[in-house]
Order: sequence, then structure tokens, then C-alpha cells
Amino acid sequence: MHPMLNIAVRAARRAATVIIRNFDRTDALEVELKGRRDYVSKVDREAEAVIIDTLRTAYPDHQILAEESGGSGNSEFVWIIDPLDGTTNFLHGYPHFAVSIALEIRGEIQHGLVYDPLRDELFTASRGGGAQLNNRRLRVSRCRSIDQSLLATGFPYRDDRLIEPYVKSFTTFMRRADGVRRAGAAALDLAYVAAGRLDGYWEFALKPWDIAAGMLLVLEAGGMVSAPYPEQDMMRTGNIVAATPKIFPGMLEILGEHPVQVPSI
Repeated sequence: MHPMLNIAVRAARRAATVIIRNFDRTDALEVELKGRRDYVSKVDREAEAVIIDTLRTAYPDHQILAEESGGSGNSEFVWIIDPLDGTTNFLHGYPHFAVSIALEIRGEIQHGLVYDPLRDELFTASRGGGAQLNNRRLRVSRCRSIDQSLLATGFPYRDDRLIEPYVKSFTTFMRRADGVRRAGAAALDLAYVAAGRLDGYWEFALKPWDIAAGMLLVLEAGGMVSAPYPEQDMMRTGNIVAATPKIFPGMLEILGEHPVQVPSI
């Protein structure tokens, strides 16, 4: 494992300790509303703090872009952090959430991890080095048709303007695929595509920390990732589609028939 990724793993495991320690007492947590259906808890902030502390200790000059504390520093090395992807799940005691950490170097994601602390599943990837789950090599599924696929998505519940056009594409996928899942943690959805548990995934209006690590996992596992529409930047719009190569073009075609316009972040 690359030394920088190894430091990120150390940070993720420290954050997981904070998360698990609080999982059985979520009713006592301090929770704030950041925006419409967008929550932050004391656990999010504490987990993020230990991640940043670990990274800063090893790399004090690196830049940080984190969900709760925002950006700090000025460097060609940028750590992109989501300390608790799936906060709503966590707060409801729903056991599906993860820590996500990625490192962007000179504008390109080079290392990333998604860690599920409840299942002790560590998904890691370095550009050109493949993707792994607990040190076992990952490959995307061999699914050849949307008609035989298991897909995942996320509902654009924070912006009502996106619901109507989104539902049109969702309906098409629901009619075509073997199944469509909505679990509420984008980082894990992408990790599951990389692991072959899901055949494809699409979502709109996400943040960089939701997708940075997961997109690298999919690419390094042999999958395909892009914005759903031409000339869009995934990291700026938060629009993403990821899939095994055989169904990726078909997913883009369906999404192209029902465009969802999301302003850049």
C-alpha cells in the first residue's frame, strides 16, 4: 500500500472508533440542520477532527477539503474527506454508512478509500494500482445488460426542482433492471460497484467528498465513471454515473433521454 494511502487508512480507522462508540446512543447526540434534509452531528465533527489531525501530523503542508470544516491550506496535494457518509442513516440507527477519504494531486484523484466500520470492510485504491477490499483484488461485475442488472441510485431530495426529471429516468431504469436500490450512502454505492455487488449507479447534485474516493475505486476495478451528460465536470456538478463497461453506454443513453440540470457547485 502506498504510504499516503496507509496514512489515510490510519485516519479512517481512528474516525471509525468515534463513530462506533456513538452508534448505540444516537438519541443523545447533538444534531444540527445545515440545510434542507442535511444534518450534521457531533459525531461527524469529531470524526472529521481526528481524520484531519492524523493527516496534518503526517503532511502538515497539504490542503484539506472536508464536508464539515470546508477547505483549508493551499497545496497541490488536497485531501477530500467525508467523515460520515450516510449521516441520516447513522442518526436513525440504520446500519449503512462509511468514512470516505481521497487524495487529489495536481487536479487528479490518486488515492482513495471507503471504510465501512460496522462490517470492517476497507475498500482502497491507488491510481494504476488496482482496487482492493481488505487486501483482496476487486473487479466490477460481468453484467452485460441493463435488463439483468442490479442498480443503485440516490434521490435528489434536497432540491424539489430535480425530482420530476429524475423520476422519469428512475422509472425507465426500474422497468428495465432486475432491481434498483437506494441505500443512502453514495460512497458505499460506488464501492459496491467496484466490488461487483452492484452493476451500476447514478446520482445527481452530490459533493466532491461524496464521490472522490468511490469513483477511483470503480475505475481501478475496471469500471467506467463519468458525468451523465457531455461537457459536465463530475466534481463541480456532483452528477455521476458509474457502471460495469457493458451497461455503462446504456445507462448514459437512458439518462440522456431525461436530462437533469444541476448547477455547478
